[in-house]
Formats: sequence, C-alpha cells, structure tokens
Amino acid sequence: MYFSNHLIHSLRIKNQKTHGIFMQFKASISSLKVAWRKDPKLDQAIENDKKCNQCSRIVKEVLNEPGQVIPLHYLEKRRDRLRLTVKIKTFLDLNPGLFDLYMDRVRPKSEPVTFVRPSERLRQFLEEEKRIFVDNEFLLVSKLCKLLMMSKDKVVSADKLVQVKREFGFPNDFLVNLVPKYQEYFKLIGEPGEGRSFLQLVKWNPEFAKSVIEVRAEEESRLTGIRTRPAFNWKLPPGFFIRKEVREWIRDWMELPYISPYADVSHLDQSSREMEKRNVGVFHELLSLSLYKRIPIPILGKFSDEYRFSNAFSNVFTRHSGIFYTSLKCGIKTAMLREAFKDGELIERDPLLEIKDEFLKLLAEGHREKAERLRLQREMVQEDMKMMALSNNDLDYDKCEKELLEE
Repeated sequence: MYFSNHLIHSLRIKNQKTHGIFMQFKASISSLKVAWRKDPKLDQAIENDKKCNQCSRIVKEVLNEPGQVIPLHYLEKRRDRLRLTVKIKTFLDLNPGLFDLYMDRVRPKSEPVTFVRPSERLRQFLEEEKRIFVDNEFLLVSKLCKLLMMSKDKVVSADKLVQVKREFGFPNDFLVNLVPKYQEYFKLIGEPGEGRSFLQLVKWNPEFAKSVIEVRAEEESRLTGIRTRPAFNWKLPPGFFIRKEVREWIRDWMELPYISPYADVSHLDQSSREMEKRNVGVFHELLSLSLYKRIPIPILGKFSDEYRFSNAFSNVFTRHSGIFYTSLKCGIKTAMLREAFKDGELIERDPLLEIKDEFLKLLAEGHREKAERLRLQREMVQEDMKMMALSNNDLDYDKCEKELLEE
C-alpha cells in the first residue's frame, strides 16, 4: 500500500536525519494486507448463473460445427473441456428443447449414429438474439469505444477483445459486422485470429469519455444543486472488519482527487498513490461495462499492457474490499463490483441481458413441455391400469401399475 498524506507528513518530521529509515517505514506501509473474507450473497450470484453458462457453452460448441451438427459421441469426447460433470445424453435429457437428435452416417458406408442439431426453438432464439443486438447497437459501439479510450495507446489486440466478448456482451461477429459499419470510430489492423490484429480508435467521442462515477456525480449535482465530487462508493458488508491502520490508509486514499480512467496518466509513476487511484477507476469502469458487473481476474490480466496494470494488480481487489469483492466460486478468482449488487442480485441490469432472459425462457419452455409429456404418460398408464382392473377383478391394482410403468 501507499502513504496517506498525514502519515507522510508525520514520518518526515520524525526522520529528517536519515532517508534510510523513511524508506524502511514506507516498505512496511506498502506491505499492509487486507484479509480476504467470504461473501456468500455475492458468491451465490455466480452460482445462480452456473447452469445458464453451462448450457451456453454446449450451444456454442454445436453452433461452431460445420453445418451446426455433430455426432453425439464426438460431443461426449469433449465433455471435460466443456466442464460438464454428466454425460452429454444426460445433459440433453435434463435440458430439453435445446437440441434435436437424429440418426445419420458419419461416412457414406458407416453405420448410422446419433447426431445432435439445434432445435427449431433454439433457432428462433438465435433470431431473437440478433434483434436484441440490433436494438442495442449504439450501446455496443459505446462499450467498444470506451475499452479503446481507456487503453494506453488507444489500441487493443483484436484477438483479446474476441476473448472477452461474452463478458461485455459483444456478438460473435462484432469484428466482421459491427466494426466495419462504424469506420468513423474504429480501424481494424491485420486479420483477426492470427495473433497480430488490433482494433484502433479513430475518433475520440467526449460523451464516451465519462466514467460511471463521473456521470453519477453530475446527476447528483443536477438533482441537489450542490457540486458533487466524483468518488467511489466504499462499503463493507455486515460483520466485515479491517484493521485500524488500513482504515486510516483507506480514509486518506479516498480523499485523493478522482482520476478518470479516460485521462492521460503517462506522467504518473506506476507505484504512486495516484496511479493506484487511476487503476481502481479503470477496474471500476471495466466491471461497470461488463454484463454481470464481474470479470474473472485472469481475463483482466490479459490486458495488463494495454491498461498499464502492474504484475500485482490483483491485490487491488482485496486492498479495496469496500469497492470490490474477489469470489473464488467455480475454481477461478472473479472480481465483482460491490455497489452493483443488493442481496446478491444486480441492481441495474445491462440491456443486453435481455438475451439471457430469452434463453432462460427457452430452457423453461423445454422443461414445461417435458413435465407435460410425463404427466400425460402417467395419466395414460393409470387409465390402462383401470381398464385392466375392470376386465379382471382378480388382478392386483398395484402390480398392474408397476407392469405398465415398466413398459
């Protein structure tokens, strides 16, 4: 950690004779740690999306196949990579309505095997997804511009942007269809997929260069008539405590002027308190732009060069635990924005989350239809059982039911 103003002032008075002692004290302050503590409600927010994300991975896998079909046993071989804990056939039974199964040959003279293809309902969802992307096209453009505007050289690797498209809600084809439509904003250098392609900002839009925190301060100023200074919301959940020296450091650090993530910080030293203020602002803005107000920390680490993050950047999330939370769910560290959640639920939902809502409807319809089929089968079995009982009064009712159900 870095010095607070009053600590620096008092320390310099005490150590006017020797610079070495001052440096030793500085190191001790920098080594202050904030213990990680579990937040069950925020962890649950990740757990709630686990099933939906799993289904999305399987759908993506099938859609990426030639002709959007794949033999069932091929898909089964990829189960570990897809992080699926049950067999593919079991997964399909548990999530009806996503795919259709049919028989076909892998090669002309081979034996027929079971193939998987998107269901008609899934194809209708994909069309609805396209409509939602079109309706929110300006939002997508602004997000992409903001990601470039926060970067060091206003250039970001196109391949890295493809890797985070799910986190920010970009469509799969955004580099092919969205970027060329807005040449006044973007310039694509190189060919995506070759590792040397980049997306460059062409035009700086001042309206995009306002962070969530700055917009919030402007809105509060407008409503109250009193100038509000941009500042982070800092609040720990009940039962979470930090040591006195850390609280004092946080208090003084919060008093530092807010540095916009869109400001030029080339003059700042990487180890300065001001640079820490700027980095926290960048992380806050990135999480605010994300769909779920959370991003896996390893993914953020991919952009260390573009956004000038230090090698120890992940310590920021525990050091500023009143702003962020680091979840360990699903075996990966995920940075979450505390202020975006209340009781584990998002307070303000990204408009692009309509896609998730439609996908959940698709899953729910499949489950309802399956439940209805099972109900009808049960009624048919009971009806047949009654008919058999009437035709032979000596038959055991329970035995009949069991035999029919087994059939």
